Amino acid sequence: MKTAFVGKGGSGKTTLAALFARHLASDGTPPDLLAIDADINQHLAVALGAEPDAAATLPALGDHLDVIKDHLRGDNPRIASAAAMLKTTPPGAGSRLLQVGVDNPVYDRLVRRVGGVRLAVTGPFAEDDLGVACYHSKVGAVELLLNHLVDGPGEYVVVDMTAGADSFASGLFTRFDLTFLVCEPTVRSVGVYRQYTGYAREHGVRVAVVGNKVEDAGDVAFLREQVGEDLLCCFGRSGFVKAAERGRHLPIGALEADNVAALRTMRAALDGCEKDWIRYAAQAADFHARNAAAWGNARAGTDLTTQIDPDFVLRPAATAAAR
Repeated sequence: MKTAFVGKGGSGKTTLAALFARHLASDGTPPDLLAIDADINQHLAVALGAEPDAAATLPALGDHLDVIKDHLRGDNPRIASAAAMLKTTPPGAGSRLLQVGVDNPVYDRLVRRVGGVRLAVTGPFAEDDLGVACYHSKVGAVELLLNHLVDGPGEYVVVDMTAGADSFASGLFTRFDLTFLVCEPTVRSVGVYRQYTGYAREHGVRVAVVGNKVEDAGDVAFLREQVGEDLLCCFGRSGFVKAAERGRHLPIGALEADNVAALRTMRAALDGCEKDWIRYAAQAADFHARNAAAWGNARAGTDLTTQIDPDFVLRPAATAAAR
């Protein structure tokens, strides 16, 4: 299953993404798991337990986009070269597909283990990017990976997304089975929820709200009044989280029982989602066609919608065929 964490800046989405990933990794039968930091602020590695200096040295997906494209292109006859691939280019016959727990050259080069979790990061804005680059050009690496990644039972991808409605600047927001929207019991945070769900539901994106920084029944009642049945569970104020924010990372087993129960509720909701590979392929094709028309065709000097393979649907059987 693929899941994303979104929400207002400062709502705690990165903290909850890290807790959820650590919770999955600490299971008695640990699943195949990949975490990805797609937030412009790049704090997931530290939230997983890395020292800030070590987190800054992690290889960045955004710096190796050509390597990623070259690997994923394989011998797909619809794609003339890696340079002809957009961030939205979908897989087709001949493409190299990825699996969550199976090693490949992209993982070998760009994925590292942090706090017991395999992690890939898009990378921060560099000095050369300031004033001339869009962060979503870096996030495009994540969209390409997810477009080519087949996940099966007991396999999870956990992505920390950029804050608020910035997630809608690319088709990446459609790449998940369930999106957890982290919402504080405040008017501003609820405003982000309404904005996000207004866009998401137009595209059939499943959203579940996770209340955070909840202190009492009044906070729960406020969230329930504002978001209704979308409220899945709530996290209370946490000494475990406070210790981590001060640089003291405790074993995940020390997390408060109520918050562990919330993580279990989230996992159950994610596991209960039905995979829809046909919709997944259709959404990928739709956003690729949009990007090709908006800017890709003009840049390439050719019609890049021909990269869409109408007979190809990403699913486990496709991975077996690719092998």
